[in-house]
Amino acid sequence: MEVFQRSFLHESDKYQMSALARQLSGDTLHVIDLAYRLSSWALDDPDNVGLWFDDKQQLVAWAVLQTPWWTIDYVYDSAVGSNLHQEILAWADCRAHATVNTAYGHPAWYVAVFPEQVERIHDLENAGFKCQSNIGEESWSKVLLRRSSENTVKTYKPPTGFIVRSLAEEKEVKDYVELHQSVFESKNMTMEWRQRTLKHPSYKPELDIVVESPAGSLVAFCICWFDENSLEGQVEPLGCHKDFRQYALGRVALVEGLHRLQTLGAKNIFVETDN
Repeated sequence: MEVFQRSFLHESDKYQMSALARQLSGDTLHVIDLAYRLSSWALDDPDNVGLWFDDKQQLVAWAVLQTPWWTIDYVYDSAVGSNLHQEILAWADCRAHATVNTAYGHPAWYVAVFPEQVERIHDLENAGFKCQSNIGEESWSKVLLRRSSENTVKTYKPPTGFIVRSLAEEKEVKDYVELHQSVFESKNMTMEWRQRTLKHPSYKPELDIVVESPAGSLVAFCICWFDENSLEGQVEPLGCHKDFRQYALGRVALVEGLHRLQTLGAKNIFVETDN
């Protein structure tokens, strides 16, 4: 099958990318939270996105150099042909070299795979990637945790004076961005990125949870995403200001998010974290 590649052109490309990820959800780490990831500023440069189409103009693969996470996110239909994965990796290598000494560049890039994806791992190793889960003291890996709705969610009330509520959307974007940057000690989160998440069709205001301090400032957050087709939810991101962590406000925000996801009908809820 003949396949051709082009860069990102318009917002409608994102919806095709999300649809392909849902179609191939068993092979893909990020599906439910793509509204968040595909809103990142990495996509401000269209050349950071590769799209592959078949001869019927159907999207069969995509890849993004996600600078905020140092990752290459990609999805591809293995039924199209055995060379497609290698072509994606070759494109990513070329693009990674092109971003050196730019705001989008990194000295190394990472790809998340499941242990059972043996052929994918083989291709990655042939392309120069090395597994990071067994390299000594610096070893690390990703963990995808699943929580069934069959399990009862405990209730944790906030300390006196703290309020758990939804973000006041546009009015509080600046306050949220400042909190996010403080929590993760990074300037990766931007006003534009956060504003794009609010406008995404998958965004649900009731799942954008914050904790307000007695002084009126935002001190913790938990954003949840819900897929109405699969009835699955995901937590991404979650955080609490370092000056308020003794109050376990992250846990308070998280369980509120779990309750709200279950109210929407989520059968499974996922969270990804480092191990």
